[in-house]
Amino acid sequence: MSTCPFCQLPPERIVLANDLAFVIRDGFPISEGHTLVIPRRHVGSFFTITEAERAAMLELLEQAKAGLDAAHAPDGYNIGINDGPAAGQTVPHLHLHLIPRYQGDREDPRGGVRWIIAEKADYWSAKK
Repeated sequence: MSTCPFCQLPPERIVLANDLAFVIRDGFPISEGHTLVIPRRHVGSFFTITEAERAAMLELLEQAKAGLDAAHAPDGYNIGINDGPAAGQTVPHLHLHLIPRYQGDREDPRGGVRWIIAEKADYWSAKK
């Protein structure tokens, strides 16, 4: 699609690639090394990609993680996909976030991705 930012990326943005997917650094990173894994085909949902595209994306996910481990030595990762507008997807081209996490980047990181809905994230504290 001509208006899709992932369908018209300059080649220098691509850090890893295979026949069906590629990897870039997020243009608006929330941590050092925040990375996106993107299928080459313009498709909006993880649930509509082919088995081959899924395998290609997961292969690149592993390679991207290895590169981030070597370059940044993060203490953990969040991996996520915003699938559909209700889930917060703003670019209608599927992309998987690989977000390195570092000790101390958040006072209490427990709950990780559960913080999407903050009032439901903390399930471990005693409720009043």
